[in-house]
Parts: sequence; structure tokens; C-alpha cells
Amino acid sequence: MPKIAVVVGSVRPGRVTREVAEWVHKSAAARTTAAYELVDLAEYGLPAYDEALPPQYGRYEHAHTRRWAEKVAEFDGYVFVTPEYNHSVPAVLKNALDFVYGEWNDKAAGFVSFGGTGGVRAVEHLRQIAAELRIATVQAQLALPIALDFPAYPAFAPGEGRAEELSRVLDQVEAWAGALAPLRG
Repeated sequence: MPKIAVVVGSVRPGRVTREVAEWVHKSAAARTTAAYELVDLAEYGLPAYDEALPPQYGRYEHAHTRRWAEKVAEFDGYVFVTPEYNHSVPAVLKNALDFVYGEWNDKAAGFVSFGGTGGVRAVEHLRQIAAELRIATVQAQLALPIALDFPAYPAFAPGEGRAEELSRVLDQVEAWAGALAPLRG
């Protein structure tokens, strides 16, 4: 059974990303086809990238990097939950992706995003980053526009049909995580 991380992609005070990620995790955890775990970047306290060697070498000097590498390595796939900041991905999420390399390789990822236009521009950037990390991204995506899914911002109230959209993302991440298993050895 694949093991999938639901990654909380923001750490800023007052964030709604955690609430959205908890909704994703609750839906995912009810499934019997994969094991899901909530992974909150706020619990890792990664500084701005501070390793002497590029992550492709896999020789991590700092304990915080080794701890993060071990966590990333546990999973067969990821669902990144991200807000859109200034037409892109939050810096903390980009930093977390950059910290390690081989631990991401040959795994699957899907996206749940939110923002003024549903966070789609952040996901466009994440797809490019993921490709460089050899993460296979799935076609399905759940984009949550603030005006529709946060009618009394910051309160999150997913609209009708959002659970079905999320299910498509999870279905595809699980399928691709399984399909990529032979590449991971």
C-alpha cells in the first residue's frame, strides 16, 4: 500500500493552509487504498538552505537536513497543499523542496492550492520544480478560489463538488505512486 504525505506548504502566522491540509488529510485517511500522513513544514524549522554541497550528492552535513531527508524518504507520493504568494509558491515550500534531492526521486505528487485564482500559478511553478526533482505530477488538481471556498475569509468552507475533485487527485497520486514503485526499487 503506498504511503502518501499531505504536505502543509506554509508556515506563516494565521495561515489557513493547515486547515485546508487537515481537510485533505481527513478525506484521504478515510481511504483504504493508501496510508496518508500530515507533514507540516512548521514542525521542521528548516533555515534558508545551508548545506555546503548540492543535495544531489546526498551528503547532508546538518541534523535538520538529515531529519527532513528521512521524512521525505518515507513516502511514495505527496499531496502538496499550498497557497499562492505573489503568483508563485511560498518560499518555505520551495526551500523544503530544495533541501534534498534523491529522497524525492521517482515519486508521485498532486496539488491542492488556493488563492485569488485558486492558486493555479503556484502549482504551475511547483510542477516545474517537481520535474527537476524527478517527481511525477498528476494531471488532476484541486484549485480553491478564495471568493468561492473562503466566503468569510479566513474561514474555509469547501464548495459543492470539492470532495469529488480531491478524490480524483488522490486516485491519481495513488495510481502513479504504485506505478513508479519499480523505479524506486
